[in-house]
Amino acid sequence: MWNEEAYIARAVEAATTECQNLIAVGQILDYELIVVDDASTDRTPELADAMAASDPHVRVVHHPVNRKLGGGMKTGFAAATGDLVLYSDADLPFDMAEVAQAIRLLRYYQADVVSAYRLDRTGEGASRAIYTFFYNVLIRRLFGVRMRDINFAFKLCRREIFDHIALRSEGSFIDAELIIRAKKLGFDVIQFGVDYFPRTRGESTLASLAVIRTILREMFQLRRELRNITPLER
Repeated sequence: MWNEEAYIARAVEAATTECQNLIAVGQILDYELIVVDDASTDRTPELADAMAASDPHVRVVHHPVNRKLGGGMKTGFAAATGDLVLYSDADLPFDMAEVAQAIRLLRYYQADVVSAYRLDRTGEGASRAIYTFFYNVLIRRLFGVRMRDINFAFKLCRREIFDHIALRSEGSFIDAELIIRAKKLGFDVIQFGVDYFPRTRGESTLASLAVIRTILREMFQLRRELRNITPLER
């Protein structure tokens, strides 16, 4: 979270409700909610710490300097202790009730990663939809990975994959990097569609020119690195 004081309470409440529902139906035994505060300058750190003080399931990790999306995700993955790890943006672009379906699919197909894609992207505007289309085409051409909406902020992973995957991206390319590395190492990745809810408060910075330049640089760095990576023996 970076300057998400308008969203943090809603996000933590929605995640708590879903986790408690999952416990009630026997899908999980326990849960932790890890809030990564990416050096926010508003009341996000204060609000997050108050939530952690009142709920032992909530943990907060503070970045002393802003590390963008990639840095935040890497911090969250490193802090996770459960068998399954789900990451989401603070603005909740999907209904948390979809998590139950993702867990069922992961177990039914014995997959390692469940990555969601948006069924309808018209709510975010034409420019973002066009940008995402060409981005996914570029991923397919450079890495041979065919995924719908590879950058969407809904990825449920078995935590054990992070024993083998060392993510490097500090920016928005990290979503694609996670999937590309997982598939290159032979992990099973599946997808399913979810309804999409665009941000209504705050501001997204994920499609700025600086972000796009960083994505392209990290993309070609990963392409060079993958030449020396072979699938795991499983």
